[in-house]
Amino acid sequence: MARNFVQPGDTLTFTAPYAVASGAGMLVGAVFSVALNAAALGAPVEGKTSGVWDLPKATGEAWVAYTTKVYWDNTNKRLTSTASGNTYVGVAVQNQASADTSGRAKLNGTVA
Repeated sequence: MARNFVQPGDTLTFTAPYAVASGAGMLVGAVFSVALNAAALGAPVEGKTSGVWDLPKATGEAWVAYTTKVYWDNTNKRLTSTASGNTYVGVAVQNQASADTSGRAKLNGTVA
């Protein structure tokens, strides 16, 4: 392995942008991740930038698996299929009814 390799980068240490619970989504700058531990505002928090997660979802939206791009609504702290004003974070991997309050998504593991 190259001597300049540091780490895979799918788990990173962030400064919590607000109080977060373990398993909650968070947007830190241009990077979206899921908190792996609870943290107070300004405290260190480990965030996973990849994988498949069940996260809060905007109601009123039906998702079709593998065709619906999902975005993070940082104001309401939930996934949405609305691109405008939100950050692209991945794709739905399960059909979701419009009444569902959580959605299953694969994170893209990249920055906005």
